[in-house]
Amino acid sequence: MSLRPDDHRRKWDRSQYERLAQDRIRGQKAEKEDEDAPISRELLKRRDYKVDLDSKLGKSVVISKTTPTSQTGGYYCNVCDCVVKDSINFLDHINGKKHQRNLGMSMKVERSSLDQVKERFQKNKKKMEEKQKDYELESKVREAKEEEERYKEYKREKRKDRKRKAEEEADDADSKATSDIAAIMGFAGFGGSKKNN
Repeated sequence: MSLRPDDHRRKWDRSQYERLAQDRIRGQKAEKEDEDAPISRELLKRRDYKVDLDSKLGKSVVISKTTPTSQTGGYYCNVCDCVVKDSINFLDHINGKKHQRNLGMSMKVERSSLDQVKERFQKNKKKMEEKQKDYELESKVREAKEEEERYKEYKREKRKDRKRKAEEEADDADSKATSDIAAIMGFAGFGGSKKNN
């Protein structure tokens, strides 16, 4: 403050306000450093649950004004608290950046090492060999059943052939006996439509 009586203007203490300004600048720098510090988010990983897309398929739901959003029509995301109307958009949403961020994940994927890749190849190779063994076993069982069916069919045909031959022999014996009887009696035949020699 000045000592002059005609000086009615208010005087400010510059050093005090400079100190306050410096403190504010230091506080802003500290906040900015806190904001710039990276938020540690988990790397993107595979879902460990099956996405339920068809449980409400073909069902009717009555919706009123008091119905909670989770029970209205469409697919409800409880992580983001939103409703998506169709399955394609719901899949896009749950695979999207906003949903993954709400789950606490970044959109970065863990890089695999050479050993991990080799191990995965070994697992897949073992699975393929097991499938091949299962397929070979199934094909052998199927071939054995087919062979058994062919053998049964062959046996049936043999039986039918034997029956047919036995019937033909019986018919030949009957016709020979009748022709002998007719010859003894002096007839050429008994008047049937068949002509025998």
